[in-house]
Amino acid sequence: MFFKLAFRNGRRSRKENGLFFSTLLITVIAFYIILSLPNQDVMIFLQQMESDAVKRLISMLPLFFGAALVILFFLVYYAGKYQMQRRRHEFGLYLMMGMRRRTLFLLLLAEDLYSSIFPLIIGLPVAVLLSELISLVTARIAGMGVIGHRFSFSPEAALLTAAGFLLIKLAAFLILSGRVARQEIGSLLVEMPEGVKKQLPGPVYGAAAAAGLICLGAAWWMASTGMSWMNLGRMGVTLLLGLCGTWLLFFGLRFVMNIFAKRGDKGGRLQVFHFRQLEETVIRCYGTLAVSSLLILASLCCFGAGAAIMRFYGDSEPHVLDYTFDGDMQDISEVEKELSAQGLDTAFSSLFEMRVGDIRTTEDYDNAFRMDSVMEAISGMEDSEEKQQLENILMYADYPHIISLSGYNQLLEAAGLQQISLEKGEAGVYMDGTFAREEERKIMDKLLASEPAADLDGTMYRLAGNVQSVNLVTDDSITLSFALILPDEDFEYYTQGEYTVYLDGVLKKGEGESLMSAIMDMNSRLDQNGIIYESYLQNMGRQMFYVAAAGYITIYLAVVFLIIANTVIGVQFLMGQRRTGRRYQTLSRLGASYRELCRAAGRQVNWYFGIPALVAAVSSMFGVRALLMGILSSRTRSAIGEVMWISALMILFLCVIEYIYIAVVKRSCNRYLLAVMEPEREE
Repeated sequence: MFFKLAFRNGRRSRKENGLFFSTLLITVIAFYIILSLPNQDVMIFLQQMESDAVKRLISMLPLFFGAALVILFFLVYYAGKYQMQRRRHEFGLYLMMGMRRRTLFLLLLAEDLYSSIFPLIIGLPVAVLLSELISLVTARIAGMGVIGHRFSFSPEAALLTAAGFLLIKLAAFLILSGRVARQEIGSLLVEMPEGVKKQLPGPVYGAAAAAGLICLGAAWWMASTGMSWMNLGRMGVTLLLGLCGTWLLFFGLRFVMNIFAKRGDKGGRLQVFHFRQLEETVIRCYGTLAVSSLLILASLCCFGAGAAIMRFYGDSEPHVLDYTFDGDMQDISEVEKELSAQGLDTAFSSLFEMRVGDIRTTEDYDNAFRMDSVMEAISGMEDSEEKQQLENILMYADYPHIISLSGYNQLLEAAGLQQISLEKGEAGVYMDGTFAREEERKIMDKLLASEPAADLDGTMYRLAGNVQSVNLVTDDSITLSFALILPDEDFEYYTQGEYTVYLDGVLKKGEGESLMSAIMDMNSRLDQNGIIYESYLQNMGRQMFYVAAAGYITIYLAVVFLIIANTVIGVQFLMGQRRTGRRYQTLSRLGASYRELCRAAGRQVNWYFGIPALVAAVSSMFGVRALLMGILSSRTRSAIGEVMWISALMILFLCVIEYIYIAVVKRSCNRYLLAVMEPEREE
């Protein structure tokens, strides 16, 4: 009978409080995903490429897990407190019917364990599938689709997830059950008093709301203009203005609710009641609403900035080269001899020299190269972001690098592209895609169509062909914002024989052999011979580290913040509705129908959730921009407009999640109202 009652109560609690159960389920999933990160094949691969950075990232995981445990303990405690208060009358009846307090404690413990097992049983398999999906998506975004994915399950992560989850549940249960056990039967059978907070004059609330908006506006301005990143003091001022502005705004919302309530008689039946309820709730819980709004803001910023960074770093250049041997670090002729002696040269389908140098025929570095006709044509264009970016690039093109034509044509051949042909007195233009986006290169192509004249150390050249942008080497850290491609004879003259030689290689693709295994095998053979190299996997490893770090950590934090904020709002609202349950009973006796009460409660839910979410959504657009301005490098900030659109889409996605939470809370409200309208029984 004991276990039957425990199972029945646990099943009933799970059905009546789906919001809390869903929160526990999401918590289990988030715990496993973050703890299983070191065992996923993506991170195992990254450890071989970027071991130091990955080790630092993994060493931070226990910190994130511990912080999440502490935060989620308060969430579980807060939600459990609501459940205990909701069942106070039931506990009192158990004691009146002869149940001992020790038996009641064991009954509640059995119910809690029963309700904890279900999130683990459902959440862990879902978490395993989601972690694999995230791993696959991360690998795909980073261009790692050629690597064979292996299914991974981490028993250690599963055990830690279960242990941490049960630990916070047990700790919260012991505290809450202890409070219930100490109360007398009479106090359990009596409804809790609502309590009254002292109210201030209306103008005080109005002034607080206005001051809050001013503080938020100042914080938004400092964040969006980049002033917050100038020094630590300004960052502190921005955060302080944001926190104070949010608190003052929610403190002053009572003034706004009062205005709506006074005009509520024009909105139909129960409109005044609806806003008076909101007014009282805001007065009582403005601090909770402000904290929840800040948590939603943190979630939106993490998700928006993380998704944008993943998109930016994942948008890599087409893969052409597999290896580059740097001539600044070793003699390329010796490298070629060593490769030939060890028979490693036969493993490459293409192995060629890429020569890059500087202008050595003059020391007038400020006037070594001039293209006045191009600059005049750009100046005459209509103002735009692309025009400004192109001008910024060409402004520093007065002493460009120069590239040999033969080596670059071999690169184009390896990439499967058409080679370029330059006559005497012609030069090609090279602009790396990291600096010049496709829009800027299109503008430059239009200018090059007329073959404008340019002065190279006193000799006139025609700039011919289209802008070239194929990476010269495998290492993305070696990039040229602007360079000239010259015929080999002219290249030798202007460099005076002093230039850097890079030996580029493309591996032969064996049938059924993955690129990863081929490069890893070649790496080991090159290491044995002491040859210094840069491989495609090393460069891809750096890129994937940014993608993985941004993807896993920001999504994890976003999920934790979001579920905490929404669960706190939902539980707070349901607790407030229970305290005012007799008001709904009175309205029912006065003639209000069940449908009208549900509509009134539904509007309250919309406002109660919508106000914190709206404030957070507006602030997040400035917060995400500020994060991107601080995180992205100076050369990539020109693309901030593009990534902001991605952030906006992610914020819209989270708003859909907000809608789901609202629907769940409305459903709980409707069930409670249906119970309220049933005839009361006198005990």
